[in-house]
Amino acid sequence: MSNNDAANQYDANQIQILEGLEAVRKRPGMYIGSTSSRGLHHLVYEIVDNAVDEALAGFCSTIDVQINKDNSITVKDNGRGIPVDINEKAGIPAVEVVFTILHAGGKFGGGGYKVSGGLHGVGASVVNALSNWLEVKVCRDGKIHYQRYERGHVMAPLKVIGECDADFTGTEVTFLPDDTIFEETVYEYKILEQRLRETAFLTKNLKIILRDVREGQEVEKTFHYEGGIKEFVTYLNKGKKQLYDSVIYCEGTVNGVNVEVALQHNDGFTENTLSFVNNINTPEGGTQVEGFKRALTKTLNLYAREKKILKEKEENLSGEDFREGLTTIISVKIEDPQFEGQTKQKLGNSEARNAVESVLTENLTYFLEQNPSVGKVMCEKAVLACRARNAARKARETTRKDALSVSSLPGKLADCSDKDPKKCEIFIVEGDSAGGSAKKARVRATQAILPLRGKILNVQKARIDKVMGNEEIRSMITAFGTGIGQDFDISKLRYDKIIIMTDADVDGAHIDTLMLTFFYTYMRELITDGHVYLAMPPLYQVSRNKKNYYAYSDDELNQILSEIGRDNQNKIQRYKGLGEMDASQLWETTMDPNTRILKQVKIDDETITEIDQTFTTLMGEEVEPRRNFIEANAKFVKNLDI
Repeated sequence: MSNNDAANQYDANQIQILEGLEAVRKRPGMYIGSTSSRGLHHLVYEIVDNAVDEALAGFCSTIDVQINKDNSITVKDNGRGIPVDINEKAGIPAVEVVFTILHAGGKFGGGGYKVSGGLHGVGASVVNALSNWLEVKVCRDGKIHYQRYERGHVMAPLKVIGECDADFTGTEVTFLPDDTIFEETVYEYKILEQRLRETAFLTKNLKIILRDVREGQEVEKTFHYEGGIKEFVTYLNKGKKQLYDSVIYCEGTVNGVNVEVALQHNDGFTENTLSFVNNINTPEGGTQVEGFKRALTKTLNLYAREKKILKEKEENLSGEDFREGLTTIISVKIEDPQFEGQTKQKLGNSEARNAVESVLTENLTYFLEQNPSVGKVMCEKAVLACRARNAARKARETTRKDALSVSSLPGKLADCSDKDPKKCEIFIVEGDSAGGSAKKARVRATQAILPLRGKILNVQKARIDKVMGNEEIRSMITAFGTGIGQDFDISKLRYDKIIIMTDADVDGAHIDTLMLTFFYTYMRELITDGHVYLAMPPLYQVSRNKKNYYAYSDDELNQILSEIGRDNQNKIQRYKGLGEMDASQLWETTMDPNTRILKQVKIDDETITEIDQTFTTLMGEEVEPRRNFIEANAKFVKNLDI
């Protein structure tokens, strides 16, 4: 047989059987999403989620999470403790089953848990498979049971290593991620803090302690919220001006679906709705969000008519009007959640829609009867939003028509000739001077240039009609072709890369922030789909012996000077703006795909609430939270142009 024949052979021997947890180690991304930082932190969530399931079942009140000195993680809870007796089917202790066999656990109708989160019962075993080593201690029946695993393999049988109080139960898991699998193995306290705070909000009365004992990083925080998601709404609205004092809270159970909804309006103009199923974030919403929207719109329209806020001949207000400036948490607990897609981004259970609609309608109606002043404020805000929406609709229709006609593209746009969006990119450039250099430097076939005049509107402080009336924003909307807000359609995007190219100074950073605030608020999919980038122009040009060197930081400048020599032959230019570069310099340093540096703007679902708060703090109306943020973070600033 020739080598070619052997390579093309496909028979029974080509079929691989991966034993035990080998499949997880072979394809880790299939089980935890990635082997990047996100996947690394996901290991912690899986073990914590098992403890949270104990809390949801009513058997756990405290979870202790610690980042150890060697960067291993310890998760300890006071739940019932994983069973240690022999599992009849597997013939080994139940705790060993949980950590070594995929799709094994108390979440598959065996009566262990009525509701649960986690990764379809693969969590503990996947964490074990992807760790250098994992140790588990279980307190049950007055004894401490212990077992150790290395890369998923059992190192010794389960054994008793000590005694504990007869009435105390719980589980302690310590693991060290496998450095041959993960791209990075250093845990970030801030990332864990965000997720664990959110988990505590969603599990009323559960106390979660997060501790870091690494040298020089020692910190400890406790998350414990008796008010549950009511306190979550208060936390999200921090830095915003609330339109009424109380957070509206609704709770009930319909056909086995437990529903919690908390909501409160602020004087802002954007909606912030977060939805959860069994404590799992569903960023794409689903049936529970549909039920919420139906109930809110119907109930408030009936109330507005009853109180004569809406006149007889006036049309009903839209759900979008009632949700302007509304912060909402929707949390449902359901025995058998059905998600659309593998990533649990969207709930599909129809019973969740009906349950949320029923609970919210009943509770909100009662609340409005008891609090007529709040009801009036909610409806009057919606009326103002409706007027702004109608004005914005006219502007959007004009912009949409412009987007459909190449001849109606913004006059200052220097478009590219190639019509394949995947090959094209657009540079959003600060000012006509830099725009002129960029137009000369670009590759006309694939690079478009859109100069902006000054700073765009801060959309955190403006209604949609003001946003649509801003000439610079309208130019971007028309150029991109996607529409905006409710009309946004990513499939119509005319450029694969949207590159914000501003001066490397404070003003440039401010423009970057205003642009990102606009994209995040009205065109978020541009960011989530990876289309938005920040150009990184150099700070310095060093000329020596007719050669040019470019430095993007002070450290890089010092490195260049160390290499070429520090003497009078060096001519150093500090760029104050893109307009100081000629076309060839701008191309070489910032626009040439082969040499330029771009920063891709990304959003992680795990940190979405933190992102919302940051935008509100930095770009919102309230001054005090912004001052507090600056005071708390000023020490971390490395480069500041004055």
